[in-house]
Amino acid sequence: MTPKVALPDTIPVFPLPGALLLPRARLPLHIFEPRYLAMLEDCLKTPSRLIGMVQPCAGPTAGPGCDDNHLHQIGCAGRVTQFSETEDGRYMITLTGISRFRIRGELQGFSPYRRCEVRWDGFEKDTGPEEHDPHFDRKTFMGLLERFFILKGLDTDWDSLGDTDDELMINSLAMILDFAPEDKQALLEAPCLSTRRETLVTLIEFALRGGKDEEILQ
Repeated sequence: MTPKVALPDTIPVFPLPGALLLPRARLPLHIFEPRYLAMLEDCLKTPSRLIGMVQPCAGPTAGPGCDDNHLHQIGCAGRVTQFSETEDGRYMITLTGISRFRIRGELQGFSPYRRCEVRWDGFEKDTGPEEHDPHFDRKTFMGLLERFFILKGLDTDWDSLGDTDDELMINSLAMILDFAPEDKQALLEAPCLSTRRETLVTLIEFALRGGKDEEILQ
């Protein structure tokens, strides 16, 4: 279960293309830009220590799902649970996913980083117990995943991965596999673990087809 954290109405946001954070998962980040160093310093002074990870839209004409400042409306807030400073003043931090949020609007001011008013309603299950996927065909999924890893030249500890709980496996793969930012957003917005797994399978199958709508490569 996600640790109980007070969810404020305003949080700093970190727009980072392709960086996906999901509830109960952990995301390592390397902080070095001055504006984000300031964001981290301010964040550590707050009780919640929350930073909102959000995908920038592809551009001004990205269409539905983006606000006027070209951020996707839905992101995920993480609590800073680990941090260390390097000798040259950079930080290595870990965010633990707490809950998704919906942006209500961006605050204007003198802050060097972006801050948004957010809503948390609609994402109550994010702060509840770990999710399970009752229709998860693990054997078929692992076979599909192995073909994808071969295609991409990737490797992993297959025994350990096969023993991983449903949520940890699906969410970890959604976060670390190299999909386009818009695909990452679709994985983030999936309403439940089963839908996220189905979206993940669709993306993997599309990659195995070489991005074409034809039968999956055998």
